[in-house]
Amino acid sequence: MGFFSRVFGAFMAFAGIMHFKKPKMFMRIVPPFFPFKKMLVIVSGIAEILIGIFLVINRGTELASKMLTWLLIAVWPANVYMAIQNKPLKRGLKPMPLLLWGRVLLQWPMIQWSRKMGDPK
Repeated sequence: MGFFSRVFGAFMAFAGIMHFKKPKMFMRIVPPFFPFKKMLVIVSGIAEILIGIFLVINRGTELASKMLTWLLIAVWPANVYMAIQNKPLKRGLKPMPLLLWGRVLLQWPMIQWSRKMGDPK
């Protein structure tokens, strides 16, 4: 596992911590048809912190790979919702449709990368 995985791990851990520091920011992008928004934000934050730690310390990579794959699949509806609603992550910021839709489109390559990351060969 290389430098990129460790940097990505640090980013994931930071993002996970932000779920606890600013939960309302993340709750506002959970699609309205999902119940228990705060619980979803907390669970995804915990998952991001664990994935980040595994990647940074280069341990449990196979588990981190599986967790990241499922997490990316699980948060995809929030990314689609943000793009359709033209909703920035933080209230008051100017929406950037190109970035929002780019994030949706990047989800598939990120899922593929996360699956390869845990491949033991």
